Amino acid sequence: MVISLEELCKGLPTQLDQLSQPNPRDNNVPHAPVRNAPLTPYEKKLAIKNALRYFPSDMHRILIKEFIDELNHYGHIYMYRFRPDIEMRAYPIDKYPGKCQQAQAIMLMIMNNLDPRVAQFPHELVTYGGNGQVFSNWAQFMLVMHYLSIMTEDQTLVLYSGHPLGLFPSTPSSPRVVITNGMVIPNYSSRTNYDRMFALGVTLYGQMTAGSFSYIGPQGIVHGTTLTILNAGRKYLGLNDLRGKVFLSSGLGGMSGAQAKAAVICGCIGVIAEVNHEALEKRYKQGWVVEVEDKIDRLIQRIRLARQNKEIVSIGYHGNIVDIWERMVQEFETNGERLVDLGSDQTSCHNPFNGGYYPVQLTFQEAQQLMHDDPFQFKTLVEESMRRHVEAVNKMSAAGMFFFDYGNAFLLEADRAGADVKHPNDKSGMKFWYPSYVQDIMGDIFSLGFGPFRWVCTSCDSTDLKTTDNIAAAVLEAIIEEGVSEKVQRQYEANIHWIRDVGKHSLVVGSEARILYSDRVGRTRIALAFNLAVQDGCIKGPIVISRDHHDVSGTDSPFRETSNIYDGSAFTADMAVQNCIGDAFRGATWVALHNGGGVGWGEVVNGGFGLVLDGTKEAAERAENMLLWDVCNGVARRCWSGNSLAKETALLAMQKNQHLKITLPFDVEDPTVTEATQ
Repeated sequence: MVISLEELCKGLPTQLDQLSQPNPRDNNVPHAPVRNAPLTPYEKKLAIKNALRYFPSDMHRILIKEFIDELNHYGHIYMYRFRPDIEMRAYPIDKYPGKCQQAQAIMLMIMNNLDPRVAQFPHELVTYGGNGQVFSNWAQFMLVMHYLSIMTEDQTLVLYSGHPLGLFPSTPSSPRVVITNGMVIPNYSSRTNYDRMFALGVTLYGQMTAGSFSYIGPQGIVHGTTLTILNAGRKYLGLNDLRGKVFLSSGLGGMSGAQAKAAVICGCIGVIAEVNHEALEKRYKQGWVVEVEDKIDRLIQRIRLARQNKEIVSIGYHGNIVDIWERMVQEFETNGERLVDLGSDQTSCHNPFNGGYYPVQLTFQEAQQLMHDDPFQFKTLVEESMRRHVEAVNKMSAAGMFFFDYGNAFLLEADRAGADVKHPNDKSGMKFWYPSYVQDIMGDIFSLGFGPFRWVCTSCDSTDLKTTDNIAAAVLEAIIEEGVSEKVQRQYEANIHWIRDVGKHSLVVGSEARILYSDRVGRTRIALAFNLAVQDGCIKGPIVISRDHHDVSGTDSPFRETSNIYDGSAFTADMAVQNCIGDAFRGATWVALHNGGGVGWGEVVNGGFGLVLDGTKEAAERAENMLLWDVCNGVARRCWSGNSLAKETALLAMQKNQHLKITLPFDVEDPTVTEATQ
């Protein structure tokens, strides 16, 4: 029986006679790969006890068999029985039961993260990236929705890796929710321990915006990928017009699914391989992939024709990316024809041995089976496949193709697999043959203070989204009129172009949401304009502002976001932690701090926030106060790493805000340092 939002928010049953019938695993939706649960007999008992503690003892006899079966068959206890029979999507904010509008907004964001149109494996509570969880199990979801429905503005909900610790007294200016995901003692933050602790139900991998309830579907990464491909074309090919050029990559999942759409927006030929037919079909039905091919001979013919006619098209190939790269090498060595201009990869290499990267030697189904039956052999084949992958890329690179790492830990994992990717002059342990897109493309954008600013219309009304688009564009145009530097103006103009055209591309999946890249000035003024529009009734409901954790200040990640920081601090995590702490006491509605998002468990710490703009004076004050810190924290940190662009940005920020004081480093002359250390 389909339940209502009111029934959903009643929480878990507390009486035996309230226990519903089992909710069987639905084979009509895509499911997460079966996990290998490396638990001892004692730990299996512990995992069961951990799951049962959400329920009164008289239910244990019924639930224990189900939980044992899930642990044995799927490697994790998801509690499918408690998956609610409701259309999982973002509902208008006033439909949610509650005493606090901020809490109602968070409920909307949670349900959007689990919308089947948005989430990669919705029944396993995975939003994207193969293992990016919203919660660890359905009991946690039900409890959190209940707590949010009864929360007042004098309470804060605390979440430990999906587990709701409870509602605690606080103040109206405090965050309504504080989230930590995967915060493991550093010495124990290994993949092996993650697999064990996730199977135990005591930690989870929140990715970046899955466990912080801020994912808006692939639109967010479409914008970033569009900027990346365009700038890669300018930097590597010397071109502003990419017609007739081929961009080859892999992955059509939650994040990587953006690549095909971005290629079309950029005006080139996008060829994206995907081993999972369900993921490919999903993007094709959404219109994000224009054509689908499963025969490599026909794919090569199609690429030739598209290049000849300078078509703007995206082609999804159902198969393994290694097969395409090796065929590209064969074509070049046979007839001298180079059929690819730009290359990258967006398989989920942060999770290479649990479904993030599939070996070329096996079919998709064979690989899933081996992953469960013989993890060691599966790992061996993955590493062999990565070496073949890199070997083919290296040959095409020598032929004039340009390859860049798109922040998915591909080069890092390939290096660990023994592939030839490490630069011979590397002294830091971080330098590869191919650049990270942060180092070559996004680094300067972050140093200018620009990053992925987002908003969600809680009315769920598309006309509100159009209104916000117009407001955002007008705000950025007004800032340009006031006068900005040439570098900043270029960024503003690119984003004005994006926001004016974005409606044509049908990018909304799930909630009525939008993204653009902006700096502190742009973000703050846009937020204040939104708040005023809500107050005046021009927008029908509150606006939630947020961002990707992948931003100026949000993430310490030495192989991605902070890969262009060369003062030795790239492996520290002070910035991300301070970002979260600072946002919390400056007015964020909720904050999140995660281990592992983007490039893998133990490789990164990242933080995010959400802030509800409800039209009040208090909301405006929070936005102005919090957004300044949320950007300037990262700009100041980049100053101290020796980044001259960040130093210039910080100086300008201080000139425009008399309350902002940043300690700036003195310039260090390299010859003097070199002479002194000899």
